[in-house]
Amino acid sequence: MFGRLRAWGRRHSKLVDVLTVSPLWLISLLTLKFYVGTPATNSTYIGLPGLTLLTLALLIPLIWRRSRPREVFAVVALVCFGQWLADVAITPANLSVLVAMYGVAARCTTAWGAAAGLVTEFGLLLAMIRWGGGHVVQPFLSTSVFVVTIWITGIYTNMRRRYIDSLLERAERAERERDQQAHLAAAAERARIARELHDVVAHNVSVMVVQADGAAYALDRDPEQTRHALQTISGTGRQALAEMRRLVGVLRQNAGSPAEEYTPQPGVAQIEELVRHVRDSGLPVELAVSGTPHDLPEGGQLAIYRIVQEALTNTLKHGGPGVRARVEITYGSGEVALRIVDDGRGASAPHVEGGHGLIGMRERASMYGGSVEAGPHPGGGFQVVARIPLGVPV
Repeated sequence: MFGRLRAWGRRHSKLVDVLTVSPLWLISLLTLKFYVGTPATNSTYIGLPGLTLLTLALLIPLIWRRSRPREVFAVVALVCFGQWLADVAITPANLSVLVAMYGVAARCTTAWGAAAGLVTEFGLLLAMIRWGGGHVVQPFLSTSVFVVTIWITGIYTNMRRRYIDSLLERAERAERERDQQAHLAAAAERARIARELHDVVAHNVSVMVVQADGAAYALDRDPEQTRHALQTISGTGRQALAEMRRLVGVLRQNAGSPAEEYTPQPGVAQIEELVRHVRDSGLPVELAVSGTPHDLPEGGQLAIYRIVQEALTNTLKHGGPGVRARVEITYGSGEVALRIVDDGRGASAPHVEGGHGLIGMRERASMYGGSVEAGPHPGGGFQVVARIPLGVPV
């Protein structure tokens, strides 16, 4: 309910300003007839029309006291000073200077609030000197307590408003930072999915291309080998589709459909199956494992698997005819070392622009504090050497 009232007040601010000062207007206008004549000794007589104009000049500016507090206070203070110069006695409408002072204290800087308070106190002193009837100090001190109380209330309102504004700004900033973090997390997840899709598609399509070429050569001479090649192409395609469904399913898991069960991410235990699959596709591959295997986190195992997969994919794509490869996995005391070497074209292999394989391998290794070095092997061929430290938090 209070929230709706505040919203209504913001939409109709001028009407609220009029309503809040309407009691002062009503009291000032209704008591004008009591001030007609000479209410104080030696005061100037201006009559009912003059008092009415003076009252309106003091009250009408209060409509803009929130939007232009300094200007309103200046106008009201000048009207009061003119009233003092003309020796026109004080009326209830002169309370408008306190309302205007409160507006400055509540909506302007502390310096402006202090200036408005001093001007008000000075005006009060002038009024006591002229209309105090010889008693200045006691009335001035007692009235100043009332003025200072209003001024302190305005300063407190100003500080509280600034505090609330700072809280709102901090909440909005936190909300923006949360949205930015969500966007960054989504971008990182998309990059991870892109790397996964690149590894899956590049490897399986390379195997399928090699098998299709072999099937084309053996189509007339060796039907059995052609059938075996076609079966390998079919199995590789199904495996690629299954992995792509799993990766795309990660993107769709929050779309409202029931969660599907996906196959687990490949790891070190699946490298032997990977090598066998590549060997069946026509690339002779040797696998050598030395050292004692360690318990590695799933992310680290996936990184090792993808590095081996990408290196063998590059051998299939760029190694040339008759190429052979060797995969060496060495478990040390503080790291896992990978070495994938082939005897293919090496430095003479054609350079392909826009590839992401080597970049992806380096990114995967760097996530776990490791490194990847790739280049032509001395004596011919190409090699990839990767090192993944153990005990790195995932």
